Formats: sequence, C-alpha cells, structure tokens
Amino acid sequence: MKIAREGFPWILAAFFGALIALGLGWSWVSVICVLFGLAFAGFFRDPERKGSTEPGVVLAPADGRVVAVGKASGIPGAASEQGTRISIFLSLLDVHVNRAPIQGRVEAVQYRPGRFLAAFKEEASRANEQNAVRLVEKTGRAVEIVQIAGLLARRIICYVKEGQDLESGQRLGIIVFGSRVDTILPEGFEAAVSEGQRVKGGETVLGRLS
Repeated sequence: MKIAREGFPWILAAFFGALIALGLGWSWVSVICVLFGLAFAGFFRDPERKGSTEPGVVLAPADGRVVAVGKASGIPGAASEQGTRISIFLSLLDVHVNRAPIQGRVEAVQYRPGRFLAAFKEEASRANEQNAVRLVEKTGRAVEIVQIAGLLARRIICYVKEGQDLESGQRLGIIVFGSRVDTILPEGFEAAVSEGQRVKGGETVLGRLS
C-alpha cells in the first residue's frame, strides 16, 4: 500500500513511541502506539487512480460523501456564480489525497485563511481556511477545486503551482485529518451526482457537459 509522504512523520513517531514504551516495560502503551501507527498508515494511504480521457467530464477530486449540490453563488474563488458547486465531505476513514478532476493547466492557486468549523457544515465553504486551485482545459473551460480545512484538519497541502499542466486524476494535494473539497463546475455542465452519494477521487464522474 502506497502512503502519502506527509504521513511518514506521524507513522514513525507512533512506532518510535512504541519502542520506547516497550523498553520501559509499558506494554499497554506500546500496543496503543502501534495501533496509532497503523491508523495513521490507513489515513495517509494513497491508492492509484486511473483518471479519465473522456471529453466533457469532470471527475471527483476527492473520496467521500457528497453533502451539497447547488449554485456557486457567494462561494469564494468561484469563477462564475452561474456555475454548480458540489461539496464532498471527507471523514477520517476516507482517502485524503486530492486529485485533478480534469486535464488542464493550473491558472491560479489562492490560499485564504479562515475558521475551522466542522467540514460537513454548509458555512464551512465560505468561512473555513481554504486553498482554491483553478484548472483550465484547452477549450478554455475552467474548473475550481477548493481544499477546505475542517474541525481537525489544520494543514492544507497543495502540490501544484501556477502554470503547471495536470492530467486527469493526477495528485493535486492533501488535507490532514478530516476535511471538505468543493468543486465548481463551469456553466454548461450538469451535476452527475446527488447529495448523500459516495464518490471516489479520480474515478467517479461529478459532472458532464450538457
């Protein structure tokens, strides 16, 4: 199982703690540390995803549960208020590596400080700390991916820079410990998912060109 590089400090710290506890004769503490190490390994897992070459398709940028589908009106960083916003909530059990939903060029990366409300709440899209990535296809259509911190997530990591070309499904970043990812579909696209549906980053189709 591949593990995201951000997870190794957490995993190694847990297993190092287990060794120290074992050396001191605290077997129960050692067991707890090992369990934490395994939990961190599971949280930072980074499976391969195939992406898509199908034209007019926007994939999910993250694993999780769809908690909102609606207009992008009033959402920070949204390219157009006529677009459609699809919000995905990532629990501690979901893969937290974020992926490019389309093939395109990174036109902008914009970080915005904010609060740390529970990521499943609607106001998290407007109030929480977040990082928006704007991807533009060769056709000129733009898709916004907004990484949003949650109650426990205090670190948003973005792997990409302005001017970089990305493939569909390519790793875009990671949010540490519970979060939310919003996708702003451009005008002319229709949502292909509904609230409550579970999706997989780099595989599930979020929207299609109508």
